[in-house]
Amino acid sequence: MPKSVIRRWLPTPEQVRSNNGLKFLGTLLHDPNLFHLNRHSVSVAFAVGVFTAFLPLPGQMIIAALLALWFRCNLPLSMALVWISNPVTMPAIFYSTYKLGAWMLGTPPVQFEIELSWEWLTEEVGRIWLPLFFGSLISGIFFATIAYFVMQAIWRWQVVKRWKSRLEQRKAQLDQLN
Repeated sequence: MPKSVIRRWLPTPEQVRSNNGLKFLGTLLHDPNLFHLNRHSVSVAFAVGVFTAFLPLPGQMIIAALLALWFRCNLPLSMALVWISNPVTMPAIFYSTYKLGAWMLGTPPVQFEIELSWEWLTEEVGRIWLPLFFGSLISGIFFATIAYFVMQAIWRWQVVKRWKSRLEQRKAQLDQLN
């Protein structure tokens, strides 16, 4: 994937470091690996972001940021990819992961209706949390692995494409000189 496309969408390291909400991280944000755009950093950031997007936990962006710090991959990209699970996609993602978790654990799926109330959270989540969390973990690992290898392949394909383009340009220049 071209660096220019990714750079266009991500904040600069200076913008991230100057964010008042991130001052508590101190010098951790001065690690240049957190902002590099190379095949390894972008691929790991995709894996971190996709994995975190499947976690049914609040604060997914914080979790993605901590994982990016731990794995020393592109911080802004891993945090941005968490938005794969957004208010539009969350119901489908978490229903599917719940069904997967229930099937893998061999527990019969519980019929439930989602209600935005404290009573629902305290009563219903207690019944569905294990299959939901287990299915989310398995799905997160699976899709994060796919995201990692797809990004590796796309990056490599782009590099080979550029090499071939440069080689053709050089041949054309040599032909013009001869």
